[in-house]
Amino acid sequence: MEKLVELEILGLSSNHSQSGSFTLVMGEVEGSRRLPIVIGMFEAQAIAIEIEKIIPNRPMTHDLFKSFSDSFKFEIEKIVISDMKEGVFYAKIHCKNSAVLVEIDSRPSDAIAIAVRFSAPIFCAEKVMSEAAIEFTEEEKKLESSKEIQSPPQKANPKKEASLKDFSLDKLNQLLEKAITNEDYERAARIRDEINKRN
Repeated sequence: MEKLVELEILGLSSNHSQSGSFTLVMGEVEGSRRLPIVIGMFEAQAIAIEIEKIIPNRPMTHDLFKSFSDSFKFEIEKIVISDMKEGVFYAKIHCKNSAVLVEIDSRPSDAIAIAVRFSAPIFCAEKVMSEAAIEFTEEEKKLESSKEIQSPPQKANPKKEASLKDFSLDKLNQLLEKAITNEDYERAARIRDEINKRN
């Protein structure tokens, strides 16, 4: 049986070389390697809104998949990034119920968006990691973690943050609804945080 490496989501950032795409950075749970995967805007949003716990007005495709699976008593056992051919990653979703275990082919971005909804572990085949992962030295890891501490999110735009404090709770709820409707999930997360501070 092939060796699997467990991964966790480390970050999501816009890809400067390809407009409309994002880089999802996965990190080895017990190791220093990073696996960057370029994904589309829709899948990036699907992953981000689940991580941020934002509830969209209508179920997104991956939410629909979860409702469908729950209705038929299927669980997601794990996600495996199983292969890479000519720079393209391939994944499998391992589903099970009381009677059967099934592997479903998937794009890694969709598989990961589903994994975060089911709190399912994400794995990568060792052969893919050895081919596509980037090794981080201890110094780089320290630098990366110190950067995370020094630059908390939301600090980039203090004007926007200050203005949110001036709104009433009713107005904030209206703004939250509008941001979700416009699919501006970054702003929705900031508004949600401001509402949570007051509750």
